[in-house]
Amino acid sequence: MEIERKFKLTAFPEHLPLLESSRIEQGYLSVRPTVRIRSRETDGVISYKLCIKGKGTLVREEVELALDEDKFHRLKALLAGEMIRKEFRLYQLPDGHKLECSRVDGGTENEFLYAEVEFPSVEEANTFVPPDFLGEDITETPGSSMSAYWERTRLS
Repeated sequence: MEIERKFKLTAFPEHLPLLESSRIEQGYLSVRPTVRIRSRETDGVISYKLCIKGKGTLVREEVELALDEDKFHRLKALLAGEMIRKEFRLYQLPDGHKLECSRVDGGTENEFLYAEVEFPSVEEANTFVPPDFLGEDITETPGSSMSAYWERTRLS
């Protein structure tokens, strides 16, 4: 089960401790239901995943399966659009939570930044007070999911 809140960002929060930096490419085989493939390069190591997500915003079922490179590329060949590119950074928040930040399609007209915070419970998610730099909470905003972005920018 995935429990997370999503926020707009204007820049990476460079004042926070950086835990990880990765390059990600992802594409959607389906958006209803959400079926995504992703490659992630961290420190020169590349991993591949297939992810299936259920309906929902704050809370939704998520199943991730590891893929080998061959299966990833075979699935990538089935995509209806170009892969989304992300510059991903993981930061430590002062309260102990981890902040997942992404610059999406950097250097293009569609570039934007967002952040997510994952929680172990709905209660904790609902009581979380975000730092001011996070900006607008878009967790429940229609069209703010990455699958909706895929539809707007890759399929139209």
